[in-house]
Amino acid sequence: MESISIRNGSLMGCAAFVVVVAGMKAATVLVVPFLLAIFLAIICAPPLFWMQKKGVPSFVGILVLMLGAVGAQMVLVTLVSSSIVDFSNNLPFYQERLMSLVHQSLGFLSGYGINVEVEKVMQIFDPSHILKLAANILNSLGGVLTNTFFVFLTFIFILSEASGFANKLRALSSDRDVDFDRYLKISDGVNRYLGIKTLTSLGTGLAITLWLVVQGVDFPIMWGVFAFLFNYIPNIGSIIAAVPAVLLALVQLGPVPAAFAGLGFLIVNTVVGSVVEPRIMGQGTGLSALVVFLSLAFWGWVLGPVGMLLSVPLTMAAKIVLGSRDSTRWMSVLLGSNKETAAFLGEKENKSKTPV
Repeated sequence: MESISIRNGSLMGCAAFVVVVAGMKAATVLVVPFLLAIFLAIICAPPLFWMQKKGVPSFVGILVLMLGAVGAQMVLVTLVSSSIVDFSNNLPFYQERLMSLVHQSLGFLSGYGINVEVEKVMQIFDPSHILKLAANILNSLGGVLTNTFFVFLTFIFILSEASGFANKLRALSSDRDVDFDRYLKISDGVNRYLGIKTLTSLGTGLAITLWLVVQGVDFPIMWGVFAFLFNYIPNIGSIIAAVPAVLLALVQLGPVPAAFAGLGFLIVNTVVGSVVEPRIMGQGTGLSALVVFLSLAFWGWVLGPVGMLLSVPLTMAAKIVLGSRDSTRWMSVLLGSNKETAAFLGEKENKSKTPV
């Protein structure tokens, strides 16, 4: 009977998960702005609390942060919107030019006795689709940036309630200390990750923009913003941001400049991802590389481009929640890195050796 009840509970949990995911996908128009508002509120909450400690009234602090967020949004829209339009308009030319280069490369290989069928290569890998995908992502992000009334309205209300949320959690919780510590762990972990990632992403975007400006690649600011946004995705985000820019450099300037553009992305992301971030962030997200990739695909499918950008914070929050209860900790271990799995196994061995 006990095994049947556990099985039924697991089935009910899976069914509830499917219903929630289907609901989120159906309500993307509402969910995406809400998640963006939470994203902004998490980043802006520490400065708000700091201003409150200094005696600044809450409404003044929220107004200052609101003006800062609106100013940053206006700068992004001003810098990127025209570039997105121009790039989308020129996309057919870039695609045609890129396909011509592919045919020339295959003809060059055939001159050395390496015969490759063009149709089969295009079935497996069509580089022009990458430029089209980049254009679609940029257009989607541009649409989100220009429709921000609901985002900022929600952002204001979240910040206005932030200072009193901890007391509400204590009042509603049956085990106040445990649940409050769980809330602090979730908020601190996500807040620290997003704060550090925002600063390092900003540095990455500026460095990529300068590198492409020096080379003369079209739309360097747009590609810098692209690198800034996709740097929020560890491991593979920098690759996603680099590919369309390098392909454009190949189409516009040729193979050697494209190689230098790729080298620039490699240097910047190696320095930021392998040197700067680990020193500041410590152990990082605590997620395995496979989970990062799967979360990118999953949240991107559910919520679109914004879901791809927020995939790691969302998965981190889920992992922390699952790890806070003994009954679901195994799921948190599955999502975690190899180091965390080793630590969990060590815990189990110590418990088994402890005399009863």
